Amino acid sequence: MTGELSDQVVLVTGAGRGIGRAAAERLATLGAAVGVVDIVAETALETAAHISGKGGRALALTADVADRAAVLRAAETLAAAFGPLTSIVNDAVWIRYGPVEGVDEEVLDRMLAVGVKAAFWGVQALLIHGAQGQRVVVNIASPVASLGMANTAAYTAVKGAIVSLTRQMAVELGPRGVRVNAVAPGAVPTPGARSVVDDAGYAKRRAQTPLGRLGEESEIAAAIAFLIGPDAGFITGEVLHVDGGISVKSM
Repeated sequence: MTGELSDQVVLVTGAGRGIGRAAAERLATLGAAVGVVDIVAETALETAAHISGKGGRALALTADVADRAAVLRAAETLAAAFGPLTSIVNDAVWIRYGPVEGVDEEVLDRMLAVGVKAAFWGVQALLIHGAQGQRVVVNIASPVASLGMANTAAYTAVKGAIVSLTRQMAVELGPRGVRVNAVAPGAVPTPGARSVVDDAGYAKRRAQTPLGRLGEESEIAAAIAFLIGPDAGFITGEVLHVDGGISVKSM
């Protein structure tokens, strides 16, 4: 498959479903070779098979992204199959909501491991197994990083860290030819999000969104593809809000 991203080899974490899957499919449609990373082997295989069935290039990679060695192995395997990595999409996340007094150590450790530590491992994988010259990191942030929302203390900590890391890594890695940006999705009813947000919660989010609707996975995927693509070649250190305007209102 040819396209504007045919020179790209992209590792996408959390790509078995939701935004990660939509991103992997979008990137493959544009010609990229995609490493479909997910902790669940079956969903990784389903996504990769769907891409391959449409003529795209994809490799299913099972890994717990909280495990540095597992992420590096996945990147090494992808590079062996399609060539050195050019981009990483750090999409994987593990979410639990609840009042701050109810956050226990096990939950917080897992959220930080998947949501923050894995971003380090993804960037390291790109640097170790990546191509020389221009490379791209796309992190997934959230409007909660800058807006208060009840019962999201742990999630806010994770996404606040991602926003800060995006800007810091853009400065540190820019001289090495690496662009680092983030996409901050608004309310998108993915399978994972549906497990922690009910219909009433989405009704509230819809009402708080100036555009008056929820987002779609494909819209977030398009933003990710843009940041990886050539039209974003002079963009780094940015957080692109794809949220229907929710970030400009109080939540």
